[in-house]
Amino acid sequence: MPKEQYTASEAAAALGISVDTLRRWERAGRVRATRDSRNRRVVSAKEIDRLRGDQGTHLSARNRFRATVTAVEIEGLMAQVELVATEPVRLVAIVTRDAVRELGLKEGMAATAIVKSTNVMIQS
Repeated sequence: MPKEQYTASEAAAALGISVDTLRRWERAGRVRATRDSRNRRVVSAKEIDRLRGDQGTHLSARNRFRATVTAVEIEGLMAQVELVATEPVRLVAIVTRDAVRELGLKEGMAATAIVKSTNVMIQS
């Protein structure tokens, strides 16, 4: 049976952020956490899904990278979003300006990069 409540460290790992960031998000009202009987911070599985954007979303893509947005540059109708999954893995996505605004992408926030590609080329 899947867990319904996650400790702060488990929740932070699932979101790809530090426990300190989770605490800051809770103080800012960005994440809803409660306390268990031992006064430990816990986050519900539904809240983690909400923050990750997993609610009812089913994609065939298998390559998912939980990451942190490190830069957002908007120019005209397009935007460049840079994410760091785990050092030194850096992903760059070119998306529309509207997509950046709809997703509320900002530097420092957690996001998931979903990669679906039929071709990957590498040159050395």
